[in-house]
Amino acid sequence: MGKKVAVFGSFVVDLMARASHLPKAGETVKGSVFKMGAGGKGFNQGVAAYKSGADIAMITKVGHDTFADVALKTMDELAWSKEYILYNKDVSTGSAIIMVDEQTSQNEIIIVPGACSTITAQEVDALRPLFSQCAYVLLQLEVNQDANERVVEIANECGCKVILNTAPYQPVSDEFLSKVYMVTPNEVEAEMMTGIHIDGLAAAKKAAQVFYDKGVQVVLITLGERGVFISDHGREDIISAFKVDAVDTTGAGDAFNGGLLTALSEGKDLWEASRFASALAALSVQKIGTTPAMPTRKEVDAFLQRSTI
Repeated sequence: MGKKVAVFGSFVVDLMARASHLPKAGETVKGSVFKMGAGGKGFNQGVAAYKSGADIAMITKVGHDTFADVALKTMDELAWSKEYILYNKDVSTGSAIIMVDEQTSQNEIIIVPGACSTITAQEVDALRPLFSQCAYVLLQLEVNQDANERVVEIANECGCKVILNTAPYQPVSDEFLSKVYMVTPNEVEAEMMTGIHIDGLAAAKKAAQVFYDKGVQVVLITLGERGVFISDHGREDIISAFKVDAVDTTGAGDAFNGGLLTALSEGKDLWEASRFASALAALSVQKIGTTPAMPTRKEVDAFLQRSTI
């Protein structure tokens, strides 16, 4: 097991329906499958990291309701510590409505963050002893941003490197980015943050430079089926994605980020870590759902072994 790491982020209950096509405005579509389960970008990434072998603390906030029980039950089933779960007695646990097209595996999602958008400065300040033990903390943009900004300050003071997954996209300040060690946007988020359309290696390099100019040290841009662009201290390239038959792409980005965190915590370089993360993403899209689709370490290692032959 590698160095201790943390995920600070959202928990929502996923309410997922699959249908032959996604509804147009005003249209009702008869679905074929409905599932309810644990979700939220933060929680998904935490589960991906935990199941793939990381020594990871999960920090999120839930309400006092039946949706909170979904998080707690999931953690109990995984034998994962609930020590850093926060509670709001007045605001309900977050939820996400997910519609999946069975033909294309594409999805549309509405998120209501609920309790995980009410994390206070005092709650973050109380995490200082944890961050002082961690090599990395992974953030997303699905909780209240003032909490993320406080986390970045404390993590920097503690010598804990911040990885920012810039999803779901929202504008953030240059001051905030200047305190981030690594960003992991997808190509759409990278374009929204830099103004550069990522249509190949040259454009990705230009986008990376924009992040460097803002003070970020390492840039990684996920490109879906095209793979992932990595820019690390002068070395820049796109590594190909694994070719698999996707059933549900919903949690692929979260699987990637969780896997990346695990691999970095074990001292893998960014190239090796990205390959490990890509394997997690490839395995996750072959199953339905988000947290249930996250592969175990045994599955990831077996997949990587098969893929090198």
